[in-house]
Amino acid sequence: MSKYVDGFVLVVPKDKTEEYKKMAQDGADMWMRLGALEYFECRGDDLKPQEMGDQKTRSFVEMAGAGSDETVWFSFIVFESKEHRDQVNAKVMEEMNKDQDKYKDMSVPFDMRRMAYGGFEAVVEK
Repeated sequence: MSKYVDGFVLVVPKDKTEEYKKMAQDGADMWMRLGALEYFECRGDDLKPQEMGDQKTRSFVEMAGAGSDETVWFSFIVFESKEHRDQVNAKVMEEMNKDQDKYKDMSVPFDMRRMAYGGFEAVVEK
C-alpha cells in the first residue's frame, strides 16, 4: 500500500535550535495523537555536495541558502494516503484554532519564507 508524505526543508539559526526542537516535539505529539503514522525532524549532519561520476550534487546548505550560523532541517510526516493526510491535517488545524491562545503568541524560531513544503505520493516503498 502506497503512503503519502508531507515534506519540509527549513533553515534554523543555531542559537534557536533548542526552541525549534521544543516546537518540533510539540508538533510530533499532536500529529501522532491525531493519526499520523510517523513523524521525523532531522537536523542536517553531512551536507557536503557529493561526486556522482563526472557530476557533483548541490548541497542542502546551498539549496536552502543557509549561512554558517544556521542549520538545515529535513522533516517529514507519513500518512496512509493523501486523503488520510487531509483528514489528519484538518484535525490539527481544528485543534490549533480551538486552542488559539496557546498558539497566537507562539514564536516561530525560523523564517517561514525560507521553508519549502510539499506533499509527496510514495511510489517506491520497501
